[in-house]
Amino acid sequence: MRRAWIIWSVGVAAYMLAVANRTSLAGVGVEASDRFHADASTLSMFAVLQLAVYGFMQIPVGLLLDRWGARPIMVVGIALMSVAQLAMALSPNVGVAIAARMLLGAGDAAVFPSVIRLIATWFPAQRAPFMNQLTSLVGQSGQLVAVIPLAALLHATSWSIAFGSVAGLGVLFAILVFLIVRNRPPGRTEDVSVDTSTGVIKVVTSAIDTRVGIRAAWAHPGTRLAFWSHFTTPFAGTAFMMLWGIPFLTAGEGLSSNVAAAIATLYVVVMIVLSPIMGGLSARLPLNRSGALVLPTVVFQLVSWLVVIAWPGPAPLWLLVVLVVALASGGPASMVAFDVARAFNPRHQLSTATGITNVGGFLAGLIAIFLIGAALDLQGAGTPEAYSLDAFRFAFLTQVPIWLVGFFFIAFERRRTRVHIGIAKPRRAR
Repeated sequence: MRRAWIIWSVGVAAYMLAVANRTSLAGVGVEASDRFHADASTLSMFAVLQLAVYGFMQIPVGLLLDRWGARPIMVVGIALMSVAQLAMALSPNVGVAIAARMLLGAGDAAVFPSVIRLIATWFPAQRAPFMNQLTSLVGQSGQLVAVIPLAALLHATSWSIAFGSVAGLGVLFAILVFLIVRNRPPGRTEDVSVDTSTGVIKVVTSAIDTRVGIRAAWAHPGTRLAFWSHFTTPFAGTAFMMLWGIPFLTAGEGLSSNVAAAIATLYVVVMIVLSPIMGGLSARLPLNRSGALVLPTVVFQLVSWLVVIAWPGPAPLWLLVVLVVALASGGPASMVAFDVARAFNPRHQLSTATGITNVGGFLAGLIAIFLIGAALDLQGAGTPEAYSLDAFRFAFLTQVPIWLVGFFFIAFERRRTRVHIGIAKPRRAR
């Protein structure tokens, strides 16, 4: 078990680095806009295309994990991120920079599913909800690296040195993962999950047909419930922390850079506090995860944003804190989706179902980021000097339809899942 914890620790440290890479524009969005002479829509494309590639790669990565295991996929993913950040450091124009972010999205896509895979193969099944939340808790702290140290390094040195340093760090992590991480416990020829309370060994890996694997995973309403749960809960926090939060807080709400950074830090702290709580509740409420955890989180986020948007004048600090708490709750709630996917899929298609689930949140995230940027441009507020509170209010309203669509499909697929597993009756039977 000690070795399992060592391997997980290396894996989750790599995930921290992936999150830091993913959100590396969070604290330097204004500098990126100035460096590449980019308006709001163009700046959005950095994140939109990055997330689009991330989402597109989730199912292929899941299938590759089902065939090859976590170690080689993680090494390749981290190496791609390093190349991408080096290209970002040296990019002479916006086209190269966008291509670099797309490559970063491809590498990032490989890391988190790999860590989930390691949990499934090295830890008892009953620990999975807690370990998934702990992974999210530790990994998401990588956002602090993007918001504070990376921004400070950029301001103290230069764009090329800051992003080149991140690229170098990636090379070190790729070597570390290659040396320490192993796909499975020793003595096994296939990836397995061992239940230490019974000694039962369940095979995880399988050489499955791609089309059959995807169809089989999507066919279960529980997988679709997991997809929509992950679609609806984290996207607002992703849009806020990945690109638009700091500009909104500084140029829109009029806060200083230090206070805005403190609020962004609070986001990560709240995620750290809520993750084990949400993980424990998910384990205790296996048949009511969506109704008790996911849907209330969606309502909390929607109401909080609407109150901030409707507030006359700049929102008071306490209300912005409530907003950040609501957005941060989406991260732990989104991890519940992976518990749902794991609960309703056979082990041989675990990573495929995980990939399908993970597509949801990043699909919604890229839609939200793009719509916010487009809404700013439509109002003539597409550059830092033109940002205004009213423009940001209208732009953030574009998130509301995403919540409403997600809420509907969660409720719909929740009902179908409960009927499928026999704890609710079909409406016709009534």
